[in-house]
Amino acid sequence: MATNDATVPAAPTAPAAFLGLLMLDTRFPRPPGDVGNPETYARAGIPARFVTVPGASPRKIVQEADPAFLQPFIDAAVGLARDGAALISTSCGFLARYQDALQAAVPVPVVSSSLLQCRGLARVGIVTFDAASLDRALLDAAGVPANAVVEGLAPGCEMQARILENAPDMDLARVERDVVEAAERLARRAPDLTDIVLECTNMPPYREAVARATGLPVHDIETLLLRAWRARAA
Repeated sequence: MATNDATVPAAPTAPAAFLGLLMLDTRFPRPPGDVGNPETYARAGIPARFVTVPGASPRKIVQEADPAFLQPFIDAAVGLARDGAALISTSCGFLARYQDALQAAVPVPVVSSSLLQCRGLARVGIVTFDAASLDRALLDAAGVPANAVVEGLAPGCEMQARILENAPDMDLARVERDVVEAAERLARRAPDLTDIVLECTNMPPYREAVARATGLPVHDIETLLLRAWRARAA
């Protein structure tokens, strides 16, 4: 009897799913917990891939809301989805302006901003990088309820100044105080708050300090992405 010794080729292995991050073009320090630090995802067992949009500085995106960057962010999202991203997020809460456009461009979930979780909270307060730039149109794009209370960092404080300058160094102890002080102002203004959301993707390293100072549950882009990643795998 004739035998067939030909080896049947193995089926190609599908690439492992990963979390895709659309990054602003920055160089400031990003401690663990920050959306742009790979350790943030490694410690949660989430594979992550980062794509920087050239020229998308914090000032261009936050304060100028430059519309010229919409298409580059869409193109970067499409590339991540094509390469196997199962979930896509961004490195700036102000990119909630692009939520609908980004989601329409790719077949996988897009979580553009921590602000997206505000709609599910009873009486939410928001600590933002720049209150003057967090306009109602942006809040509406993220589905933030009308009764949300917004408090920003003190203008010109260490965190705001160094990020807007895109400086290579930053006093992280001072930055923690900047974030906590903003949260404390927020809690004093609205003592009936049930939750705090940190808009800025650079604030998660200070989540526990904010919770201790205010006694409130604190949510941010890290908590939202962990929940979204686990939900997609369930």
